[in-house]
Amino acid sequence: MDQLQQALQAIQERNERVEMQKAWETSFTRRFFIALVTYLTAYIFMRYMLGSTQPWFDALVPTGGYLLSSLSLPVISEFWMKKYRERKGS
Repeated sequence: MDQLQQALQAIQERNERVEMQKAWETSFTRRFFIALVTYLTAYIFMRYMLGSTQPWFDALVPTGGYLLSSLSLPVISEFWMKKYRERKGS
């Protein structure tokens, strides 16, 4: 019985880790920091490598692209999962 309890506890711990990782993947904090790093990287590249006259503005383009794509992913994911379930059910 002790082995069974240990196995159950291991499964519960794994589930908690998976839930935490999923929460991190969809968190605002993660998206914010990726957007910030994207913006700073694009700014530096455009300012010093391309010589842009308005790198602070130009850097908004890739950052906006990232944010739009990350916001659309849940919608696309739901659509994909629905279609996947339909195919599996057939």
